[in-house]
Amino acid sequence: MWRALVFLALLAVAAYGAVWIADHPGTVTVVWNGYEIGMSLAIALTGVLVAAIVLGLIWAVVTGVIGLPASISRSTRERRRNKGLASLSRGMIAVGSGDPLAARRHAGDAERLLGSQPLTLLLKAQAAQISGDRDAAEQAFKRMADDPETRVLGLRGLFVEARRREDEGAARAYASEAARLAPSVTWANEAVLEAQCADGEWSAATETVERRAALGLMDKHAARRQRAVLLTAAAQRHEAGEPDTATEQALKAVKLAPDLVPAAVIAGRLLARRNDLRKAAKIIEAAWKATPHPELAKVYLNLRTGDSARDRLARAENLAKLSSWEPESRLVIAQAATEAKDFGRAREALAPLTDDRPTARVCRMMARIEAAEHGAESGRSREWLARAARAPRDPAWVADGIISERWAPVSPVSGRLDAFVWKTPPEILAGPEDDDAPAPASAEPAAPVAIPTTPVPAPVTTDSPAPSTPGFLQTGAGTPSVPPTPAPVNGPTGPSSATQAAAADRPRRIA
Repeated sequence: MWRALVFLALLAVAAYGAVWIADHPGTVTVVWNGYEIGMSLAIALTGVLVAAIVLGLIWAVVTGVIGLPASISRSTRERRRNKGLASLSRGMIAVGSGDPLAARRHAGDAERLLGSQPLTLLLKAQAAQISGDRDAAEQAFKRMADDPETRVLGLRGLFVEARRREDEGAARAYASEAARLAPSVTWANEAVLEAQCADGEWSAATETVERRAALGLMDKHAARRQRAVLLTAAAQRHEAGEPDTATEQALKAVKLAPDLVPAAVIAGRLLARRNDLRKAAKIIEAAWKATPHPELAKVYLNLRTGDSARDRLARAENLAKLSSWEPESRLVIAQAATEAKDFGRAREALAPLTDDRPTARVCRMMARIEAAEHGAESGRSREWLARAARAPRDPAWVADGIISERWAPVSPVSGRLDAFVWKTPPEILAGPEDDDAPAPASAEPAAPVAIPTTPVPAPVTTDSPAPSTPGFLQTGAGTPSVPPTPAPVNGPTGPSSATQAAAADRPRRIA
């Protein structure tokens, strides 16, 4: 529209000029070298216009001839660039589709046509990766790491390759350098945090979490939780040798995450040693309301040294009220009532849990009650022990397919922070043994049999989980354990107590 209006305006101006010249005729005289040439104004203007057009054509031909080599070179470069971009695009598609031959061919064409640009180096490295040529991939990533523009990307590739060849020292160095150059890079911060947790550097790991939270790389709630987990891990380390430091760290962890069971357990235990029973009870009760856990109950019932069994039973009753009579509360009451020799109260507490598929721990508790009242060789005790072998599992600490009786700050498989969750393991997994196994046969009730626990090993910081053997669950050390052989049945009432105790001493993994 605007172009048409401009054209009409110029046409009107030209028509006006032609009319004006026609209305004002005149003569133009040119005198040169003794010659005099006279012509009308219109003819003179027409001659000037034709001369300008001819001169313009001559100038265009001359400049075109002079600039022809540069034009040809520029056109060649443009064609090479277009071909290189096409090869780069096809190479990326080949990498995405998993075609190593096409990916390497297009990567070579892109490098030949475009040179060592960041995208061509990346395509070459990825093509080498899917082809299984680790050396070529590492060389490409090293070239990228030498370029300031692609240094972080090259470090990322070198980090992945170091992980694949299980060179943890090199992987940590690459991640640390990337985190120094680009503090907001997520993968580098996570790798640094994982390495610090693997080495038990809890203070440095806490600083890393705080830096990530300050940069906005993680949610504030998640940052508070991770800081609490790290403080709890540090308190675990210092509890035996430096109780004051451990108490301070545990209290900070409880303040950040009141529902973190291990932090509340450590804080309650250490405060009880200081005889600060009120504060210890308050911490345990707050954590118990969120997650009823046997360790919390154990600390709560034994806050005051020298309490009678009736006093501990009263404390158990208080926990039950706080948690609205959760199953764990009933188990705690049953245990305390058994120690107080109030067997009727113990059975009454467990009655709702024995109606429909009681768990293994409930069955063992019932066996313990029968053994304490009637002797370990009683028929009811052996019957409950037999049911415990086939009963559903109880909650345990579970992380990445590993079940453990003890909490750990990181997963022993993936090295992930705050991986352990208190929940019921899947039915294919056997729950950990607890300390409520029935006492051996004797005239008097004996102390509960201690069940050996599987220690949690140092975290593994590889990208992929440790290999597992089908049909087994990896133990803390990463080796499969054979499921126990069922004990023979002695008579119609079930296995003998000696056989059952031997079976209970073996940790179970696969049903």
